[in-house]
Amino acid sequence: MIHAYSEEYLDEAMRNLGEAFDYARESQRLDLDDFLSMFIASGLAGQFEKGVPQYVAGMSGPELVLETLRRSGLEATVVAEEPTYELSSAYWSGWILAFVQWRSGRSFCEILELLPVAEMEELYPAWHETGDEAASEAIEGILRSRQPVTKLQCLRRNCHLTQRVLSEKSGVNLRTLQQYETGAKNINCAAGVTLRALSGTLGCRMEELLEDG
Repeated sequence: MIHAYSEEYLDEAMRNLGEAFDYARESQRLDLDDFLSMFIASGLAGQFEKGVPQYVAGMSGPELVLETLRRSGLEATVVAEEPTYELSSAYWSGWILAFVQWRSGRSFCEILELLPVAEMEELYPAWHETGDEAASEAIEGILRSRQPVTKLQCLRRNCHLTQRVLSEKSGVNLRTLQQYETGAKNINCAAGVTLRALSGTLGCRMEELLEDG
């Protein structure tokens, strides 16, 4: 898989999101699902996903939280002492979430819809000492199990094509293709030229791409 940003930024991105989660809960008394929703709505999550250096490496975790609150029109609580990050389940949740997002290419929004942070945090006792790869595989397994499989996804997999290769061969934008596969966009409303391009590449009839109901 081609990742959105270089692996050289990954450790810092994971640490910063871990610190952000811990700081959001311990210093700002925020529910983590609420914080992640604000992080997404603020536009910061999108920049983080793209690996914009200012956000994955240029800002600390607490700075990410404070900027999220500012963009959300909320006031931050003045904190007198530094929180302890490494020991908390909140820190681990942010840490592993950054890794899952980078590794899977899913958006934070998509991950949150399939697996709330509160549920992710419940995995901490079993998975925080197993290593990032093993924990990420477990979380991605949960995400896959909860994501409905679309006809487009089945046809693509049957042709042994990655999303990127299908995008290149068909000429359909990669992000648009991903949205059709996840259901974020209704493929039944796709333009005829798009359906024709996909069906031609996948060797199927256009009608086979359409979802029931």
